[in-house]
Amino acid sequence: MDALEAWGISRLDRTPETIKPALLHSGVYVFLISFACLFYLCNGALLLGHYDLGWHLAAGDLIRERRAIPVQDPWAFTLGDKRWFNLSWLWDVIASVIYQHAGFAGLVLFTVACGAVIVGYLTSICLRAGASGIATCIAVFIACVLYPAFEAAPNMYLAASPNTPTMLFAVMFTAECLRRTRWFLLPPAMVLWANLHGGFVIGFLIVGLFGAVALLRRDWADVRTHALTGIGCALAILVNPLGWHIYAGVTATLGHFVQANIGEWLSYYENIRLPGSIPGMIVIAVFVAFELRFGRATRVPLEARLLAWLFLLLGLYQFRYMAFFFLFSALPLALHIDRLLSRDAPASKIQGALLAAGIMGACALPLTFVLVRPSLALPDMLTEQDGRYLESHLAGARVLNHWNVGGYQIFRTHGTVPVFVDGRAATAYPDDLLRDYFKLVHMEIDEAAWDGVIAKYNIDAVLWVRAHEQLRRFLIDKRGWTEAYAGPFESVYVRPGRDAGSR
Repeated sequence: MDALEAWGISRLDRTPETIKPALLHSGVYVFLISFACLFYLCNGALLLGHYDLGWHLAAGDLIRERRAIPVQDPWAFTLGDKRWFNLSWLWDVIASVIYQHAGFAGLVLFTVACGAVIVGYLTSICLRAGASGIATCIAVFIACVLYPAFEAAPNMYLAASPNTPTMLFAVMFTAECLRRTRWFLLPPAMVLWANLHGGFVIGFLIVGLFGAVALLRRDWADVRTHALTGIGCALAILVNPLGWHIYAGVTATLGHFVQANIGEWLSYYENIRLPGSIPGMIVIAVFVAFELRFGRATRVPLEARLLAWLFLLLGLYQFRYMAFFFLFSALPLALHIDRLLSRDAPASKIQGALLAAGIMGACALPLTFVLVRPSLALPDMLTEQDGRYLESHLAGARVLNHWNVGGYQIFRTHGTVPVFVDGRAATAYPDDLLRDYFKLVHMEIDEAAWDGVIAKYNIDAVLWVRAHEQLRRFLIDKRGWTEAYAGPFESVYVRPGRDAGSR
């Protein structure tokens, strides 16, 4: 063999050895991201089902038009002198731009992309902790299927809403705290988080927990690092249009009486939907069983274990935190599952199979998007036709609307038909107004409460759930109102003496 031939063979042999391991290592990421995105796209219509999406889009349009953050709600006739704390203004602007140029399909793709980043971070966390590719795939896929909570709509945490950035940054903060070498990324990330959603306070909980564990271990270098990170994040929060008033916006919701009337703030028990909730309950039971049986034997980072348990308890108390449990439990579950798996199969073959399957999943994404795209629209809870009726017959009227359609009413009527209330709750509306409203939301009609609210706010019309037969009988039979319009899900009742318009 001459020297040239030997050189050529060595080059050919060496190239696959340098490329193949890196390519195979990406197989777990490709597999999980591809199939998680397929799952999200198949549920694309649900991603647009968040009740607040309408007002978020309208707020983004308003901010872009005014080039300023409104300090008072321009769409409601019940706000009084209440200040509006829009804690999600940046998300609203981003969503407004995406919707203008790419419509609802663009919003869904943006949401799915955020979900893909969450999958990537969770996969990285598990693999860096020593979990095998198969165990990582099982644990991460379970987490990413369950945390959106599609079965408890509209309490969805992977949806076209500011909730999604909070999920993303919570996972990012956990990943970087576990990594311990890129803590300097967290204060800049906090600048974004604080302008995207009020859930940024969870970042302090994560950093504080890691700092507390470091203090328990007397690891003074880590204590100093997490203390500096926390200080940096606290200063970063002030980089927002609200300044220090952002804390007032957060505290306006936390601990407020309105939480007792909003599904996501109620207990896990109150949000159970059968049979859809059964998989989540099984995962909770498996996690607890693994922790009790193998807790000490499995080398799970203490911080990850504490986060999972903390948010499991918080999630049982208030459902909105259960999504975080599913995310934070991915690492403990992956390491526990690893104990049960056989190590006989070569890792390279498993990674190769995952890579091949992931590539096929990625190839299916464009076709899936084409198939679901026609269904990507706002739910029919308040249709375009409903909005046109409101604009043409009730412009400027004082309409008592149901909470769930307030955001859609803002979006459909562009403020020409002012709302009574919507999902912004205590961040935009006075407490007295909210107390008055929640007296009405019962199947059995409290006639005194309805008469009092109608008189107090000089209500011209009521926009309410069509299926509420008791309300129909009360307004029409007992008070002489007219059902002027009936849409697929909502009815409009007008008071006596007002032009009812066409049905």
